[in-house]
Amino acid sequence: MMTDKNIVLDVREVPKMSKWFLFSVQHLFAMFGSTILVPFLTDLSQAVALISSGAGTLAYLLITKGRIPAYLGSSFAFITPITSAMAISGTGGVMIGSFLAGIVYGILSLLIKTFGTKWLMKILPPVVVGPVIIVIGLGLAPTAIDMAMNVNEQYSGVHFSAAIVTLLITVIGSLMFRGFFGLIPILIGIIGGYLYSMFITAVSGVGVLNTDGVSAAWQKITESSSFSEAIGAIFVMPEFVIPFVTYNPAEIFNWSIVMIMVPVAIVTVAEHIGDQMVLSKIAGRNFLEKPGLHRSILGDGVATMIASLLGGPPNTTYGENIGVLAITRVFSVFVIGGAAVLAILFGFIGIITEVIASIPTPVMGGISILLFGIIASSGLRMLIDNQIDLGDKRNLIISSVILVIGIGGAYVDIPIKNAENLQIEGMALAALIGLVLNLVLPGKESGFGNGQMFEAPEENK
Repeated sequence: MMTDKNIVLDVREVPKMSKWFLFSVQHLFAMFGSTILVPFLTDLSQAVALISSGAGTLAYLLITKGRIPAYLGSSFAFITPITSAMAISGTGGVMIGSFLAGIVYGILSLLIKTFGTKWLMKILPPVVVGPVIIVIGLGLAPTAIDMAMNVNEQYSGVHFSAAIVTLLITVIGSLMFRGFFGLIPILIGIIGGYLYSMFITAVSGVGVLNTDGVSAAWQKITESSSFSEAIGAIFVMPEFVIPFVTYNPAEIFNWSIVMIMVPVAIVTVAEHIGDQMVLSKIAGRNFLEKPGLHRSILGDGVATMIASLLGGPPNTTYGENIGVLAITRVFSVFVIGGAAVLAILFGFIGIITEVIASIPTPVMGGISILLFGIIASSGLRMLIDNQIDLGDKRNLIISSVILVIGIGGAYVDIPIKNAENLQIEGMALAALIGLVLNLVLPGKESGFGNGQMFEAPEENK
């Protein structure tokens, strides 16, 4: 249970201006690598993804009445569906599918608002939710390690050293720094890792850090012959994909796109609920009841629809930023909102985008090792806090199957006519199997432990 002295800034507290910017920048850095990775892998604009994540986050904060400190960025679950939809109808087709996926969020939100969440809680006991949360964190572990030590799928000791140095600086900062510096260990870790990458690149000759994009952008600004030309060099218009402007939805609509992208919304909703449970445990509140899961899911859906109207990938709540909240204990939605505004601004400023894009992959890998691990540890904490007895065969079976299915990479291949097969894998498949096992195996009471999973601390009830 969390007490007030554990909280540096509560959800509705406004930070001092002297600290607000750095708090927000830390969240910006935490989400940046993953947010631009999805468009990089799917041939969408990284600048648009940055802008749509910021706009989607602001919409989410508005819909949730400023009561949930969550940042939304590009969803990894949609990478394969986007690639398939792109092959059928291009970028416009992807945006249509993304918009319809957002509509599904809205429908689910309405159902939850109408019928409440008790039915949902009955099928999501701690013995299912805890292992699923562990899978969310550990399922991302290969991504973190690959970013930390591999270059083109080949091991690089020099790159791995940058990740380790970044991780060590962040860990030391989290444990040893006091005052304001103790609140921004992730940002300090990234800066330290960046400087180390600059040093090791100069010493070893291995290109850990590449600043060619930054140099080109700066040169364009400094060589401007007039003020207006300099402004034009600083502010760059991203490649937006807008319906009825860039494409005509009626001309490229295809039912195959619907079949490819819309079902994925069910997968990401399960991920969203897991993130909300993690966030509730970290912040010591029951966000599923107040402001309500229906508002949270609606906010996620609206953020995805906003992204589809701009040309960005679908959005989802970000585990990386939940990790930042867990470390800093700064839960202010104003900090999250500040990060969203910065993301929008940075998407239009070419040189800043280039600077952030130049952050070495192993540096982000080092940070991710810690942040993804924190998510997994939160799932373990849920099992402990609810006193789930793993000596009970039923609980042991459910948790074991969820962990192995989720982390082991099992998937179900669903054939889609004239398109790549749709896969349900990892966390989504593990959660589905866990739910089924919980419903069919006898002795459901043991899966709830002490029943405190959704109970907010006394001071927050």
